[in-house]
Amino acid sequence: MRWLLLCLLPATAWAEPRFEPRPLPMDHVYTGEWEHFVGGGVAVLDCNGDGFDDLFMAGGSTPARLFVNTSVERGDVTFDLGAFDALTGVTGAYPLDIDSDGHLDLAVMRVGANLLLQGDGDCGFRDASSDWGFAGGTRWTTAFSATWEAGADWPTLAFGNYVDRDDPDGPFEACDVNEIHRHDGQRYVMQPLAPGFCALSMLFSDWNRDGTQDLRVSNDRHYYVSGGSEQMWAMPELTLQQGEGWEPISIWGMGIASRDLTGDGRPEVVLTSMGDQLMQIAAAEGYKAAPFSIGTYAQRPYMGDDGRPSTGWHAEFGDVDNDGRADLFIAKGNVDQMPGLAMRDPNNLLIQQTDGTFVESGDVAGIGSTARGRGASLADFNRDGLLDIIVVNRRAPAELYQNVTKAAGNWVTITLRKPGANTAAIGAWVELRSNGRHQLQELTVGGGHGSGRAGAAHFGIGAAEMAEFRVLWPDGTQSAWTTISADVRAVSSKDQ
Repeated sequence: MRWLLLCLLPATAWAEPRFEPRPLPMDHVYTGEWEHFVGGGVAVLDCNGDGFDDLFMAGGSTPARLFVNTSVERGDVTFDLGAFDALTGVTGAYPLDIDSDGHLDLAVMRVGANLLLQGDGDCGFRDASSDWGFAGGTRWTTAFSATWEAGADWPTLAFGNYVDRDDPDGPFEACDVNEIHRHDGQRYVMQPLAPGFCALSMLFSDWNRDGTQDLRVSNDRHYYVSGGSEQMWAMPELTLQQGEGWEPISIWGMGIASRDLTGDGRPEVVLTSMGDQLMQIAAAEGYKAAPFSIGTYAQRPYMGDDGRPSTGWHAEFGDVDNDGRADLFIAKGNVDQMPGLAMRDPNNLLIQQTDGTFVESGDVAGIGSTARGRGASLADFNRDGLLDIIVVNRRAPAELYQNVTKAAGNWVTITLRKPGANTAAIGAWVELRSNGRHQLQELTVGGGHGSGRAGAAHFGIGAAEMAEFRVLWPDGTQSAWTTISADVRAVSSKDQ
């Protein structure tokens, strides 16, 4: 199958990834009763423009908190507690420049009214929901994604809702409807997406490369019980796909990770769940389940004596050893006290091999925490070219891990800028070639589990000293190939 394309490329042995824990300035715990069994996300964004990524963490019944990066380049990863008004009920958040003023904002999901917080470029945030004509509702929101539709000045926002708390016959078979919010030039107008099957992750992605980002929704069958499935809503008409390369499946859907692993220009997808974590490979028509031998199903704990099935939450691709092959991190943890599932359930760090398979390295890498993991992110917090890890836990302090891998490969990062609306070029594809290897990344807002990162596209390039890249911009125009040296941070700006 096509992921085996990568096995034909030159192989180089790299050191095993290693991570060391780093303290946060205070313990931050995601807490709450059943409405916070799910959620617990983290938004990673440079909120003050200093080039270092900061953190906004959901707290559930605990107030959400902002942590401002104080790291020194290539030094230890450190954070200070930032100023943020007390806000409870937060399940997760995603960073994006909603008003296209050049400063990153936050779309905040809550049990109750969702909020759009405007960033001021100095890590200050204010509630701009009313100013931007957005009504946050009162539902239990657990998923989010955003895209800029063709010609739009404002992003289209999708909110995924979980169980309808007002349904007297609930919670089972009481999944709430989801929502699409489109801006009409004056305000956001909400359109319900029904049926809803208890969404826990959403992602706008150009999965079939037709130039439009459609909306994938991952749903939790624990509450829809039967008759539901994963969903794909075709844009802009918002028609629910059936057939035509889209085969619905039913899982305990928690999170979505998306990355082109084969170099064919279409993203592969990992859907976290209870038990098997499902990898789907882009095929001639739609997606096909990857074989079990690929090594990403991660269905049971790999350390400890708890052999019960695992529970996956946030999943994210990133090249943690910079060898030019995307690896996969999965945050794991029991919902709360579900006896049929592992209670000691370590996070996964699955390292991609030269043949396209993945090998578990969470134990030797030092990230195999058995706390109840929820949201997470991979990001280079100290600007040394290595991706670090942040994990939000339920009923346990958040965990920060610095990547200290020795003899890792070279890297480049590419940040996109464009004038007018959609300043970060969400929906663009970055294509990179180095040392015979072909990599592509799509810029998206959404996926994961309640967690998202804004900023540069990071590529490992192994032993290569040079690379070249080009950008397919959201309007379909394409830049020329540009040469870049290893270990350089490039900014690509679109002409008017």
